[in-house]
Amino acid sequence: MIRIKEGFRGQRSLVIPKMITDMLERDSLGAALHITDIGYYPSARHHFRERHEATGQFVLIYCVEGRGWYRIGDTRYDVTDGQFFILPDDRPHAYGSDNDSPWTIYWIHFKGTLAPQYAAGMHTPHLIAPAGDSRIADRTTLFEEIFFTLKAGYSIENLHYALSLFHHYLGSLRYIRQFRLAGASAAASDASFAETACSSAIKFMKENLERHITMSQLAEFTGYTPSHFSAIFKRTVGHAPISYFNLIKIQAACQMLDSTDMNINQIAAKLGFDDTYYFSRLFNKIMGMPPTAYRNADRG
Repeated sequence: MIRIKEGFRGQRSLVIPKMITDMLERDSLGAALHITDIGYYPSARHHFRERHEATGQFVLIYCVEGRGWYRIGDTRYDVTDGQFFILPDDRPHAYGSDNDSPWTIYWIHFKGTLAPQYAAGMHTPHLIAPAGDSRIADRTTLFEEIFFTLKAGYSIENLHYALSLFHHYLGSLRYIRQFRLAGASAAASDASFAETACSSAIKFMKENLERHITMSQLAEFTGYTPSHFSAIFKRTVGHAPISYFNLIKIQAACQMLDSTDMNINQIAAKLGFDDTYYFSRLFNKIMGMPPTAYRNADRG
C-alpha cells in the first residue's frame, strides 16, 4: 500500500483498534456492519492512496468541496464537490486529491455481512445536489455523532449506538429519495416559509457551511440577480447575505466549542476558513470574545 501526505490542517481521524474490530466481528450487531476507520480531511492537498491488493473493506468517500479522482482496477473516475462513492472490498484501488482544487472529504472504511447491500452499485460517483429538501446538514450531523460517539470510548453501548447511526447514515445515501421525503414530511407545517427565496438561501447556507459561497452563487441558487437578491434578503432578514452566512458559521463554531474537543484550527477548517487568524477575528467581532475565551467561559 502506498500512502502520501498525512497531516492536513483541521483533519480528524480514528482507527478502531484491531482488538475492538475483532470483537465486533463476533458480535451479533457488529458482524452485520461495523466501522474500522473514520475521518474528515479538509482541503487535503497531495492526499493519495494506492492499494495493490484487495483490503476486505469497503471505503466510502464523500467529497463536499474541491475535486479528486479514484481508480478501481483499470477504470478511472473523476470526482467533484457533492459526490460520493464506495470502493469495493475485493479489488485493488487508488484515489487522490486534485492538485489545483484539493478535495475536502468525509471518509469511512467499513465491513460486515450487510456491507455489500449498502455498497451495491455505489462504485461510480453519485451526486448529492443541494436543494430545498436535500438534508445535507442532517447527514453531516449523523457523521459527527458517529465520530464523537466512537471517540468517546469503545464500550459496547457506544459501539452499538455508533453502528446503529451508521446504518442510518448509509441509508441516507443508498435511499436518498426516501431520506429527503421523510425530512420534507416533517417540515410540511413550515412549507409556506420554506418556499421563499430567503429561506431557501438560508438552507443553502446551512448545507454548505464548509464552503466559500459568493453572492453570485446565492443569487443563482434562488433565481435572482445578485443586486435584487441582496436587497430582498436584507429587507427580510435584516442582514446582508454574506454577513448572515458568517453569523451561521460562527453559531456552528459556538456549538462545536461547547460540545466537542476540536481545536480552533480544526473548527476553522471545518467551517471553510483557510486563515485561522481571520476566523478568530471574525468570531471575536460577532461574539465579543475570542474562541478560546468563549470555550473557557462559565455559562452555567
